[in-house]
Amino acid sequence: MDLASYIRNIPDFPRPGIQFKDITTLLKDRDAFRETIDRLVELFRNQNVELIVGIEARGFIIGAPLAYHLGCGFVPVRKKGKLPAATLAKTYDLEYGSATLEIHRDAIQRGQRVLIVDDLLATGGTTKAVCEMVEELGGNIVGVGFVIELEALKGREKLTPHRVYSLVRL
Repeated sequence: MDLASYIRNIPDFPRPGIQFKDITTLLKDRDAFRETIDRLVELFRNQNVELIVGIEARGFIIGAPLAYHLGCGFVPVRKKGKLPAATLAKTYDLEYGSATLEIHRDAIQRGQRVLIVDDLLATGGTTKAVCEMVEELGGNIVGVGFVIELEALKGREKLTPHRVYSLVRL
């Protein structure tokens, strides 16, 4: 199945010059969504993942069913102010501004094998910030997985030395 054909382009969103990759068209198609999760399961089935860290918000949509199929826990990384317990925060740059993400300080035990998941790898700033938080909490990152990778933006380079996996490269 050509997953790229299920991804819609939205020009000039969220600002002029940005070509937004919309996965809602992939998610609403039961076969494409199932294929997406199944392919990710196959990539990580033998990596002894203990926790999946999903990045708000589309990383939750991908990460939760992946955690279910891999038989591991799920940890949400949320926008600032959305988590109720003590958090670790990280501010990072986006292609079009900056943002702050938070994770619960007790979400990861030292040495746990963690897979970080999101829908899209662009410049890598968001995921790099999440990697830094996971490592600060003592997690061992076994990989970083995406549905889409925008190769021209070279986000993969920011994530070195972690293994990066993507299903669709555009």
